[in-house]
Amino acid sequence: MSAPLSIVIPTLNVGAGIGSALAALVPGVADGLVREVVLADGGSEDGIAVVAEETGARLIEAPRGRGSQLAIGADTARGDWLLFIHADTVLPDGWAGTVAAHMERHADRAGYFRLRFDSERRYARWTEGWANIRSRLFGLPYGDQGLLISRRLYDEVGGYRPMPLMEDVALARALRGRLRCLGKAVTTSAERYERTGYWRRGWRNWGCLGLYFLGVSPDRIAETYRK
Repeated sequence: MSAPLSIVIPTLNVGAGIGSALAALVPGVADGLVREVVLADGGSEDGIAVVAEETGARLIEAPRGRGSQLAIGADTARGDWLLFIHADTVLPDGWAGTVAAHMERHADRAGYFRLRFDSERRYARWTEGWANIRSRLFGLPYGDQGLLISRRLYDEVGGYRPMPLMEDVALARALRGRLRCLGKAVTTSAERYERTGYWRRGWRNWGCLGLYFLGVSPDRIAETYRK
């Protein structure tokens, strides 16, 4: 593979739950596709440094906030391609081949995965189903679906902005017309939805998205989201 891949994961007190995400990366590391795994940490207090040392990941410090952490992680990454995933997102079997094929054939486009939650509840199926429809129809994949993008294209569209919220939506909008579904589905934790309720969290997400499209600042939206 002539264009090695950097995988960037924002972390914040996820040391106890990131193991599955890191374990899924092993095939890509073994076949030479993955150059490095970058953990962009926002000030964890749970021993993430030990996790990084044990797994061979590169740990960097970044201002707290997913947008800032992703931006700093991308800036320090050394690969010609970047794959951004969340710490509670597990790549599917065969992901390395799918990613390598995209890198070889679609350098002018960014790729994202379909979403699946690690829950068998019907509300999880409905929520992930809508997320996949939203991604295809409106070109708005969220960060928990992963994003594969060449360094050249990432820099061309301005990359992730250091925003407290909506950083994934901002980048997806910058990539409009240049996004491609990779076909396979990542598995993401449903814990946040099951803790706060699928409908409640879904409506809150839609409300934040609507405010963003109306021009409300991400800082104001973040305050609303936290409340």
